[in-house]
Amino acid sequence: MTTPVKKNITVVAVIHAPVEKVWIFWTDPKYIIHWNNASEEWHTPRALNDLRPGGRFLSRMESRDGKEGFDFSGQYDKVEEYRLIEYTLDDERKVKVSFVSHRTGTVVTEEFEAEGENSLELQKEGWQAILDNFKKFVEDEKE
Repeated sequence: MTTPVKKNITVVAVIHAPVEKVWIFWTDPKYIIHWNNASEEWHTPRALNDLRPGGRFLSRMESRDGKEGFDFSGQYDKVEEYRLIEYTLDDERKVKVSFVSHRTGTVVTEEFEAEGENSLELQKEGWQAILDNFKKFVEDEKE
């Protein structure tokens, strides 16, 4: 029996803010609930985050009409402050998020293992939409 080859998908955004601000907005639940959605029809009413190797995270994602919802959750494998977060989702897919200071701000790159239910294109579009929403939120916040 052969093991199916896992496909990785990458999404990227250049955020015009220092890496310290980007990191805090990415990891603090009080901010996560404001940006963690792919469209206006969805929101994240609750987020928990224990940012350390072995720590767990959860973002409750729900449709605004209340008809659909799911927990996006997993466990951290590696955390390097202001640089790198690696985690394993509860469905055992691996995700790597890097934060790189750049002359115009911070480059955030997410690489994740695709799931088998949705097309690669749909998954990439969804994750990119969330990352784009994050970028807008960070750049619009004057904190």
